[in-house]
Amino acid sequence: MDLLLDPNIAYILLVFGSMLLILAALHPGSGILELGAVFMLLLAGWGIYKLSFNGWALGLLLIGFLAFLFSVRPPGKRVLLVVSILALVIGSSFLFQGEGWQPAVNPWLALVLSTISAGSFWLISTKVLQAASMQPTHDLSQLIGEIGEAKTEVLTEGSVQVAGELWTARSDTFIPDGSRIQVIGRDGFILLVEPHPRNKV
Repeated sequence: MDLLLDPNIAYILLVFGSMLLILAALHPGSGILELGAVFMLLLAGWGIYKLSFNGWALGLLLIGFLAFLFSVRPPGKRVLLVVSILALVIGSSFLFQGEGWQPAVNPWLALVLSTISAGSFWLISTKVLQAASMQPTHDLSQLIGEIGEAKTEVLTEGSVQVAGELWTARSDTFIPDGSRIQVIGRDGFILLVEPHPRNKV
């Protein structure tokens, strides 16, 4: 446990634990990122509890996390993103008390990890903001009325080709493979189709 009382080790755990926590918030589901974040932050928290720390720096970290979360919520605010990165870098660097205004963390270590974390936060946030602002590639509502071809038998489920792409489809009427179909609606990403009137009997 003495190793955790080294400000440099506690700082490393805090930075990487925070990065895992943000990744887990943006990509939930697996549980691995969440467990890794909790483990590292608990160890960092033990070090913070035992070591002397600057309250203002801890508050700055909390502000940075809140600003980051708001910056990636649509509509994203890039000003908040810049504020969050600056707050996280400065707050983490000066979290532990050193002599005077000097941080207890090795300056070179703080510089390298702050650069990596700031770059990672910026890259992740930019990708999230871009994804949030992108329009869906396919608007299934625009396919209503389109004519296509059944690539399998269609009833409760099947495949049809519409607008040059294969779609999962459903019909209230049995449609043989190779028949012409017409899109009459949608149910999520499933097209609702019916036999086209011009199908040969």
